[in-house]
Amino acid sequence: MAISGIIIAVVGSDGSGKSTVGTELLAWMRKTQPTALCHLGKQSGELGRAIARLPFVGKKADRRIVKVTNGTRQNRKIGFFPAAVMFALSMRRVIRFRRMLRLHRQGVCILTDRYPQVAVPGPMDGPSLTFSPRNSSVVQFLTMQERGLYDWMASYVPDLVIRLNVDLETAISRKPDHRQASLERKIADVPRLSFNGAPILDLDATEPLDVVLEKARNGIREAIIRHQAQAMDGQPAC
Repeated sequence: MAISGIIIAVVGSDGSGKSTVGTELLAWMRKTQPTALCHLGKQSGELGRAIARLPFVGKKADRRIVKVTNGTRQNRKIGFFPAAVMFALSMRRVIRFRRMLRLHRQGVCILTDRYPQVAVPGPMDGPSLTFSPRNSSVVQFLTMQERGLYDWMASYVPDLVIRLNVDLETAISRKPDHRQASLERKIADVPRLSFNGAPILDLDATEPLDVVLEKARNGIREAIIRHQAQAMDGQPAC
């Protein structure tokens, strides 16, 4: 039975297989209903790795980015330019989220690679900027604006969150170009992501892909049944 308006979020750290799982689930869902796969990340990590590969200045610039990012997580002072860059990257996510909502309102089923959340600030799809009394009034303003945008995005609760859990060794083997400390932090953050009480399906991403996909498909089937039941409950009685 075709359905409309369901949102399935696939989340996990780098190396958990989000892209692979999302692509496979997209092909499966499209057999029965119009479905779109929307990437809701900022892709700041890809930008950082590209900068690190630049000749002569890449490694120095990369170290600077890491220092600034760590400073925001520890509530240290951050300058206007780094804050403006982080805010601009968050706006990329907002733009992608708005595009996703347009498709959702047209009745298209949505699969997302990543999903904005406010439970855990930082690289696991949370706000980049954190409050610090040492920041300038302009940076504080950007911080408040960003938090408001994330609160707005997080208010759209997915029908199901597929949370892919992976160990550090597997993540490193899949993403050898990523910083180990960054992967370790993201892996630790994944179980803390709550998504405003959305139903969450925890999967072991170290299992064979076929096993992961079958469990994910079963979870989606159950989410569709819940979605259809809620839609029927909302219809006026004769």
